[in-house]
Amino acid sequence: MPQAVGPFANLDESALRALAPHGAVRSFSKNAVVVSEGDESDSLYILLSGRVKAFVSEEDGREVVLSTVGVGDYFGELVLDGGPRSASIMTLEPCRFFVIPRGDIEGLIDRNPAFARHLIRMLIGKVRSLTQKVLDLALKDVYGRFAKFIDENAVEQKGARVVPERLTQHDIAARIGGSREMVNRIVKDLSAGGYISVDAKQITVHKKLPSHW
Repeated sequence: MPQAVGPFANLDESALRALAPHGAVRSFSKNAVVVSEGDESDSLYILLSGRVKAFVSEEDGREVVLSTVGVGDYFGELVLDGGPRSASIMTLEPCRFFVIPRGDIEGLIDRNPAFARHLIRMLIGKVRSLTQKVLDLALKDVYGRFAKFIDENAVEQKGARVVPERLTQHDIAARIGGSREMVNRIVKDLSAGGYISVDAKQITVHKKLPSHW
């Protein structure tokens, strides 16, 4: 396995050595669908470089983004129960993955307690994250989710807070569980109030967003 990254960097040396012979590196270009919702779960994917999004599609074609995944994170944990994929995965930029087939994962869990414990801890982290997302959808309105998205993703750049990823209003709507039309209204109002500006799909935050809209 290439040098361990992200959460897998915390594995001890013996566990890392155990992983190495059981997978292969695969590369995908930007906007490639790596797995599709409903497909058979046959492998665990560890992201070595790049970023991806996990999403589900509604019958009307609307997309709901469940999460974005960065270097060192993983997806495909449903390989453990053999059920179909619960979400689709698309690359947001060119990506490289370390891919471990289902049979090898089961063998590693049986033979390597350190790997099994690590995988369990990572699964618990995903459950916590998804629980928080459900709470946000239940308790926050669209503006509240928009404000939280901006707060969590904006970083300091040259004296301003900027959301580094260039996102369309459709992208933002999919990530916060809202409509593009509602996001458009929020962005227009916040821009008019001097709270944010948008240039080439990049959002800059100029002052703290209001608690209510």
